[in-house]
Amino acid sequence: MADRRTFNVVILGLGFLFIFTAFTTCGNVEQTVVKSLENDTFSGSGYHSLGIIYGVFSFSNLLAPTVVAVIGPKLTMFLSGLLYSGYIAVFIIPSTWAFYLTSVLIGIGAAMLWTAQGHFLVENSDASTINRNTGMFWALLQCSMFFGNLFIYFDWNGRTEISDNSRKNIFLSLLVASVLGTLSFLVLRNSHHEEEMLSEEEGQSLLSTRMMYKHRANTAMQDAKSEFKTILQLLKAKTIVLLSPCMAYSGLELSFYSGVYGTCIGATSQFGGAAKGLIGISGIVVGVGEIVGGGLFGLLCKNNRFRRTSVVFLGMVVHFVAFYLIFLNIPDDAPVVFNTNTQEKPYLTPSVSIALLCSFLLGLGDSCFNTQLYSILGRVYAEQSTPAFAIFKFIQVIQSFRFSDVVSRAE
Repeated sequence: MADRRTFNVVILGLGFLFIFTAFTTCGNVEQTVVKSLENDTFSGSGYHSLGIIYGVFSFSNLLAPTVVAVIGPKLTMFLSGLLYSGYIAVFIIPSTWAFYLTSVLIGIGAAMLWTAQGHFLVENSDASTINRNTGMFWALLQCSMFFGNLFIYFDWNGRTEISDNSRKNIFLSLLVASVLGTLSFLVLRNSHHEEEMLSEEEGQSLLSTRMMYKHRANTAMQDAKSEFKTILQLLKAKTIVLLSPCMAYSGLELSFYSGVYGTCIGATSQFGGAAKGLIGISGIVVGVGEIVGGGLFGLLCKNNRFRRTSVVFLGMVVHFVAFYLIFLNIPDDAPVVFNTNTQEKPYLTPSVSIALLCSFLLGLGDSCFNTQLYSILGRVYAEQSTPAFAIFKFIQVIQSFRFSDVVSRAE
């Protein structure tokens, strides 16, 4: 049984590795790609797309537990993976209506995917393996920052414009990665709990399949109502209220480093022909910061001398330094310039080293906030983890949506 559970966790991590190799890379470069399209009929905006994704994602979290309960986590993750693949595929032959439609669908898929992931991970863990399995999963997930961005660097390095052929080759490769990740969910094996449920249903074979799913749906609706009531109660809890500003900030900085900062680097004219390739390197360095921070703070927090507040304070200082250096190093018009290059000059002569240092600091600071938020919520709300994390994701994604909306209005 232990081997089966470990197998499931590894396959789960690999599935997310492939899917988010595609999606993270797509989010990092999509505004740059959209601006360079040789297509007068396409009028979409990468920032608008991200805003739609985050907005739909936030409210879909309320329905996700019911869907997972009715059709199961494996099928939910498979169907969600198909929605992610559809979003990637739109960039091969861009169409404005398809771009925004898949933005809505992937927002729904994201809520289903992450809810199912949490459910499946807990199902395949126990008290002695949950930390190991969580660490294993997140390590595989964070590796998604490397491969797609490395491909972007080698393909775009030295380019000043992104040709249609280059765009199609990149997104075909990303689509293949996303489909492979989606198919890997079909390899997942049933947990012991699922086998017991199947055995009970086989013993009740007089019930039709329709009645069986109707029973599951009724049970799921009752559970969903109970969870929603718990969410409303927790929203008034002192701990949640005090953590809300930190949750909101984590959503703002997530939107910045995942969708805006790469665009800024790629649009900075002072970086010359290396600017587009640096988008990929920046994504890799953000991933390095995330991995270093996650591993480092996981070790430090085992020592009583280091309190969680110290780690969060470190993250605040790290991000303050990062944003100040970005303010000095990157031109003001970089996020919203309509041409492929900036026209304004920043306070400093733009430096590649400073730009990549800021990428590392963004990832490091993000790990400071998120590792401690997960740790606090998991410890304080051990028996109410699902509604507690639903509130966290709701607040985080709402702020991501608001930030994306502000940036899109500035275009």
